[in-house]
Amino acid sequence: MTRSTPPSRPEGPASAARRGRPRDAARDRALLDATLAVLAEQGYGGLTTAAVAARAGVSTATLYRRWSSKEELVIAAAALHGEGVYEQPDTGGLEGDLRVVLRDKAATMTGEGGRLIRALIGEAAHNTALAQALVGAFLQPVYRRVEEVVRRAVERGEIPPVADVDLLGEVALGPVMSHFLLTPRPPDDVDPATARATADRLLPFVLRAVGGRTD
Repeated sequence: MTRSTPPSRPEGPASAARRGRPRDAARDRALLDATLAVLAEQGYGGLTTAAVAARAGVSTATLYRRWSSKEELVIAAAALHGEGVYEQPDTGGLEGDLRVVLRDKAATMTGEGGRLIRALIGEAAHNTALAQALVGAFLQPVYRRVEEVVRRAVERGEIPPVADVDLLGEVALGPVMSHFLLTPRPPDDVDPATARATADRLLPFVLRAVGGRTD
């Protein structure tokens, strides 16, 4: 008796993905860097996927295999150039920890992240998806860092418990962001030493705002 061969099953997305070529991380990065460059030159309204693909040296078909719209592309660029690269500081004291956070934020605002925020902040006012992307990439991570820094300072007895902990990030980092966003000088023209010095000048005010003392 001959055993019949079972019918073959159609391939699902998972098996198709396993057989396809893996994504090229270098090409993805080139496209996201090109997105940032075109945004800086043309703004969100002037950005086109064709211009990004040309800047990256790939076809628009290559771009669309990764992101289906310019909005998705810009959101991915925000995720790449956001705050996720910084580790939680642990210098052993509130002043040192806040100095690290402020300096890191100044570095973000005067680098590619600052260019991206400047290019998108107007569009984000009436584009919910972009606004959420900017908040998720540039605000929420660093706000959590501030909350953790203050929580540890309270546990060490450096400062009394702080009310409205959810507002600490805005209080601590608002001055840094407004300084570099509103200055007439493009933030990526500011050298790292100047950015750090600005963060250090703001540190005493931030310390007092959360109940700390300066020596």
